[in-house]
Order: sequence, then C-alpha cells, then structure tokens
Amino acid sequence: MSEPIQIELLERRIDRLRGELRRAATTGDRMQARALRAELRQAEHAWDDALADLEDQARPAPQPVHKPMLSIREQVHHALTLLTVPAAPKLIIAVHDAFFPGELVAARLTSLRRDEERSFRVQPFGRPYYLCPALTADLLSPARGLLALSTWPLETRVVGPLSARVDFLIGAIKVAERVGQLPEDAHDARRLLWRFAASIPGAGSAGITPETVAGLAQAELDVHLEADTADRTAAAERAQERLDGSEALFGARLQRLRRTASTT
Repeated sequence: MSEPIQIELLERRIDRLRGELRRAATTGDRMQARALRAELRQAEHAWDDALADLEDQARPAPQPVHKPMLSIREQVHHALTLLTVPAAPKLIIAVHDAFFPGELVAARLTSLRRDEERSFRVQPFGRPYYLCPALTADLLSPARGLLALSTWPLETRVVGPLSARVDFLIGAIKVAERVGQLPEDAHDARRLLWRFAASIPGAGSAGITPETVAGLAQAELDVHLEADTADRTAAAERAQERLDGSEALFGARLQRLRRTASTT
C-alpha cells in the first residue's frame, strides 16, 4: 500500500475513533472510552510514522542557483584584461556586453576612477589591482576618458601621439581572437568585431572573419608599433624618475608639474 493511501485510511480511522470516543464519554461508558482512547493513540502514532516516511521519500525542490553579482570594478577589470590596453568607457561597456554576463551601466563609470584613487590614498596597495587613468606621455597627467589597470607596466599605461591607433589595433586583435573561440551564433561578439573591422582598411571588403580582422590589424600595427613603443618607453622612464607611488598610478597634479618645470 502506498504511503498517501495509508495516511488517508488512517485519517478516516482517527475521525471514526474520535466520534466513537465522544459518544462513549457522553453515555458514561468509561471502559469503552478507555479502550477507544488507547486505539486512537495507536492510530495517531501510526499516522505520524507514515507522514514521516512520506517526508523522507519526497525529494526537495531544486533551488535556483544565483551567481553572485560582480562589482563594477570586476566587470571593468574583465573587459580591460581582454583588451590588454587602455580603453574609453564606451569601448569597455561594448566589450563587456559582447563577452561577459550581466549589465555594465555607463552612469556607474563616472565616479569610478575617483573612488579608486580615494581608496588607494586611504590604504595604498591594499587591493590586488586598481582601475586608474592612462597617463599622457608629455605631461604624465591623467589622460581624459581612458581607463587602465594598475597591474600593467607603465609602458602600457602611458599613451603618446600614436597610442590611440596602436591600442585600437591591439584591441581589434584581442577581440578577433576571442570571437574566433566562440560559436557562430555569438551575435553580440560578432557585431563588436564588425565595428572594429569598419575602421581597419580592407577588413570589411575582404569578408569579415576573425582571422581576416586580426591579420589586417596586425599588418597595420607593425607599421606603428616601433615608434609608439619608443615614445611610451621614454615617457615611462620619466615617470619612474618624477612620480611617486600614487602619481605613478593616477597621474601628476598640475601644481606638481609646474614645480617640476620651474626647477628644470
């Protein structure tokens, strides 16, 4: 007999015994009432045991698995790690939307760099990484609208006259490499690849594939890379001589630049 049927029969028996016990008590038949009370207790114990067996056999309903939400810092870190070069918030959001789950809201990026610098000043190097601005090669000041990772070498975080194009081409190569690892129906990632291809001569007309985009981007990168590397290396050497720990990450202040200029 199945457990639900057994429980239902026990419930009917308990109801019947309770009725008979009530009648025996009303008529003053103590002996009958005593016997019925003992039988009722036995039936109620049997009902408890049957119900416990039913609960043991029942499988708990599967609980939905909620992945922890990533902080905005982690979302930006993922996008920059893929690109490997400084990037503007618009590109960071596009890369995140194309390759990573969750939503990265543009408005939340506005105060991010200031929050990172404030955290660094309170507890220097207290975090594994910081989101910091790229530094201009001429003034070693924060480059407006470009975010970088503190763990990158100075040569990567400093940007010179050719760096915008060089970093665009490097980003195109990295995006193409990642798209090449994804299935054909990764539409968001492929749309981002098309956006890169539109600004690389020949990449669109030859048929947009990850291999084509990466190859043409690398060919143009080879033209500019040596000069850009020389500019960035020279600027990084000056930064190491002139900037302290905080300024090496978040850029020199204008007052500091004026004092340095007046003493040189």
